[in-house]
Amino acid sequence: MSQTQVENTAVKISVEESVGLGFLTLDRPARRNPLSAETMREVTAALLELSADERVRVVVVRAEGPVFSAGHDLTEMIGRTLEDERAIFDGCTEMMETVQRIPQPVIAAVQGPAIAAGCQLAASCDLVVAASNAVFGTPGVKIGLFCSTPMVALSRAVGRKRSMQMLLTGQTIDAGTAADWGLVNFVVAPEDLDREVRELAGKITTASPLTVKIGKQAFYHQIDLPQAQAYEAMAETMATNAVTCDAQEGMQAFVDKRKPEWRNK
Repeated sequence: MSQTQVENTAVKISVEESVGLGFLTLDRPARRNPLSAETMREVTAALLELSADERVRVVVVRAEGPVFSAGHDLTEMIGRTLEDERAIFDGCTEMMETVQRIPQPVIAAVQGPAIAAGCQLAASCDLVVAASNAVFGTPGVKIGLFCSTPMVALSRAVGRKRSMQMLLTGQTIDAGTAADWGLVNFVVAPEDLDREVRELAGKITTASPLTVKIGKQAFYHQIDLPQAQAYEAMAETMATNAVTCDAQEGMQAFVDKRKPEWRNK
């Protein structure tokens, strides 16, 4: 197990690798884990660092304290220029896209409120496990700053009508509703969150890391394509996947009724 911590006046996150899992923890509980510009840069860098570690098969994004993340640090958004504001949201976009760009699946372990950009971060992750006391919301409309960037991830997770309900009212939804709407994969008791996340990650790590990488990249490539283009692209993806060593090994192992031996190629 290895652990590093990145900290200065604007950011505090910790990064840990343990038994094939990479844990990226938001660690400013006293401030409700705000996504400041520095924090987002550090999260992006940490994701890229974890993605380059061959030992890491799944990345878990989690947070210390009672709040997952309250969203952007509003104190750095008051009295700033248009260019300053653009830089903040460009950094946010880069962080969210990095979550989906790295080859490893990313699981959000949401132990408390995930609000605004915090909700966006959870929605951007490949999978979300939430404690029963977690809530999700995009309340920017209440302070004159519509949650337009969170809307991108949210609307792709829960659809038009439900995302508009959250965005226009600014009201939070509980974890059970989030699961029913498709924002969350499943809800667990708070004391079971870490165990359930590790169990879910463990199921993923039994597969070939190359196959998982191919599948994750293919999912995001096809999801917004018209059906005919999606089938065309995915037929080619499956064909090239099928001739990899791991696919050939996996199919042969299935025929032979034995456990496959992955070579990650």
